[in-house]
Amino acid sequence: MNSLFSLSSTRDAASKAFLFGAPYHISKFRSCASASYPGREFVYFKHQGSIPRSVPRLWSNGSSRSFGRLSSFAESEGEEHSHHQENSKAVEEAPGMAQAFNISPRTASAISVIIALAALVFPLFMTSLGHGLPLKTKILSYATLLFGFYMAWNIGANDVANAMGTSVGSGALTIRQAVMLAAVLEFSGAFLMGTHVTSTMQKGILLTNVFQGKDTLLFAGLLSCLAAAGTWLQVASSYGWPVSTTHCIVGSMVGFGMVYGGPGAVFWSSLAKVTLSWVVSPVIGAMVSFIVYKCIRRFVYSATNPGKAAASVGPIAVFLGVAGVSFAAFPLSKSLPIALLQAIICGSTGAFLIYRIIQKQLGHLLNESVVPKPETTTSKNISFLSNIAGPTGSQLEIVYGVFGYMQVVSACFMSFAHGGNDVSNAIGPLAAALSILHNGITRGSILIPNDVLAWGGFGIVAGVMMWGYRVISTIGKKITELTPTRGFAAEFAAATVVLCASKLGLPISATHTLVGAVMGVGFARGLNSVRAETVKQIVTSWVVTIPAGAFFAVIYTWILTKVFSVIL
Repeated sequence: MNSLFSLSSTRDAASKAFLFGAPYHISKFRSCASASYPGREFVYFKHQGSIPRSVPRLWSNGSSRSFGRLSSFAESEGEEHSHHQENSKAVEEAPGMAQAFNISPRTASAISVIIALAALVFPLFMTSLGHGLPLKTKILSYATLLFGFYMAWNIGANDVANAMGTSVGSGALTIRQAVMLAAVLEFSGAFLMGTHVTSTMQKGILLTNVFQGKDTLLFAGLLSCLAAAGTWLQVASSYGWPVSTTHCIVGSMVGFGMVYGGPGAVFWSSLAKVTLSWVVSPVIGAMVSFIVYKCIRRFVYSATNPGKAAASVGPIAVFLGVAGVSFAAFPLSKSLPIALLQAIICGSTGAFLIYRIIQKQLGHLLNESVVPKPETTTSKNISFLSNIAGPTGSQLEIVYGVFGYMQVVSACFMSFAHGGNDVSNAIGPLAAALSILHNGITRGSILIPNDVLAWGGFGIVAGVMMWGYRVISTIGKKITELTPTRGFAAEFAAATVVLCASKLGLPISATHTLVGAVMGVGFARGLNSVRAETVKQIVTSWVVTIPAGAFFAVIYTWILTKVFSVIL
């Protein structure tokens, strides 16, 4: 059943002219094959005309450059659409991966099968399987690697939105572009920047000596924590809820530690910090993004030439953001001078890239833009909280173009850093479990082999490819309406808060901070600009995360201990 819908009127007329200048047909249907998605309706956009030539675009084959596309699901456009009408009809009736990437259901199924087969076959050739060890140990090592892959898969499915969600929501990237970029960058970050050292007890939650002499129990507990955290992440991702992977692991370990080690096995102060982050993270994220967005409106929108103001501030903002990410998230060196040097090099590289992109893609608009003479009321009389009208015409194109490119560059660095940082949530317990299986419990640090790092990176990429679009849609589309300026404000604010908090030791969750930052730019436009129902669902999922992880960990540990008592 297809019907026409009108778009939201909350965006100003100039913004509509930019993003909605081309005619789009907006369809809604309830899939006849949606047994697994009962009661859900899917909204998608079909392009029915050409996009204005003057609007900048990130990737295109022709001279026409259109900046992103409207739908949260990638849709075909122009000539490509005319060549694939029959395929598009099949895609429309297959909600999920096929619709997200605008591919046929058969192709989507083939990709999923290939990934599944690769996940089953690759461990057989890994050195961490334990070549030369007894067959029973090899089988357990194989199972352990699959548990780790499952956790990494769900990290990719849920956490990719931390880097790419706002870029998709603002139109800077399509779903397909975001997922392709994230897949490459997440794997690169995991393999090149992932930590090579871990400990038997992750996240400072459990006491090691409680399980001394209980190798089988601890081994079963670590596998259960991976399975439990992965299970809850999969549930959350299926509904598009952005939850913290760290909180999932913490909840799982708390459940396992309390039931099988007693209350004394848990560092309750660490758990209190995690719980506090439920409130601290979104509140600080919202406050900072509110300020950043208001600064953009005050100092860019109200400038005599908003386009040139945006082009001037772009490289500076990217330098600060990329340098901060590099300094805090890239574990290249423990030496402060080297860390600062790498941050400056990365920040300068990002600033140079954004400068060159702006000049190449928007230089003609910057040179040709004509700005009307300022009115008698100067910008000095405009207060910080004033509701400043946005630019129009070519000035709007330049501003949105600059901030869109800034979003893409910063999102790429965030995705790379995320791969290097959060892969430890999967491979840390995985490496600890393998170490116990091969060598018994060790009190010191455990070296993580390169093949395990690559395995974790592959798991994240698989999750990004197959389910990453779900949470991206929530962050980018369902909390509040995003434009390039709003998206950049949310992304920049979230990155700033997380990096500063990590250095100060404050309890901050990157996922929660980003959600709060997106809400903050919504509040900057008015309370009604934030969708309360979506926020309510997200907050509920946060509260349930730790208890859910604990519950699943207890159940899985009980099952595995019974199994191991038979086979070991």
